[in-house]
Amino acid sequence: MKATIQYIREELSGLYPVTEIRAFIRLILEHFYNMDYHEIIVKYDTKHDKNNKEIIHKIVRRLKNFEPIQYILGETQFIDLKLKIEPPVFIPRPETEELVQWITGSCKYKSPSIMDIGTGSGCIALALRKQIEMSRVSAVDIMQDVINLARYNAKNNNLNVNFFCADILHREKYEWDHYDIIVSNPPYVMEKEKKDMPLNVLRFEPHEALFVPDDDPLVFYRAIAEFASHFLCEGGWLYFEINEQLGNEIMLLLKHGGFNNVEIKRDINDKERMIRCNKSK
Repeated sequence: MKATIQYIREELSGLYPVTEIRAFIRLILEHFYNMDYHEIIVKYDTKHDKNNKEIIHKIVRRLKNFEPIQYILGETQFIDLKLKIEPPVFIPRPETEELVQWITGSCKYKSPSIMDIGTGSGCIALALRKQIEMSRVSAVDIMQDVINLARYNAKNNNLNVNFFCADILHREKYEWDHYDIIVSNPPYVMEKEKKDMPLNVLRFEPHEALFVPDDDPLVFYRAIAEFASHFLCEGGWLYFEINEQLGNEIMLLLKHGGFNNVEIKRDINDKERMIRCNKSK
């Protein structure tokens, strides 16, 4: 085991920060043995057999090509959910966990109807369904393959969410209910920001889930706000994850759209990454 840890550390040294390499080691071994890292260290201070060694070497080769560890292992943890992750699904971020926690910590409804727009892996919809026990959750995405994976994650976590395929930019093509809470983590990275993006994101994660045109970065916020103006219940709440550079613009968009109590929230890194507002009664 010590030799394996040392091998991973040496092979990735200089390519990733030390803290990230340490996280890779923990994730690889926990995935490999399906138990807690510290338990692995105590129980498995032995040599790997040949097959196990080859698998770990293959994982390290993919990491050296900057492929995200979540795609390599095919899974990730989101709050208290284990989710299957594979292209073209966007990898959930810690900021999105904070968005979920903001919603659950603020929810006053006993049995809210919730819509998650651009659900991806289903992480937001599933976490809300699990944490708000009597909630009725629906979620949409534009790609059927993505919806299929979200449904797999729902089944794997024993959660009932109504996932279906829809394009929010053409909402008039579909039938909708009314919702107490609407939430979205839409594409919001501007094309001009690509130069600052890590290689693992640019090479492997779906650009359609990340980037928006420089000349219209609020395209999805505008469409979802218009959707909410029709299908958010009176007194209901609209939540977004946002680009930290666009907070003021999104706030103005929502205020001009007739929403009240517009509030921007900073994440754990003190960046403006979330916004909410509500619809007047």
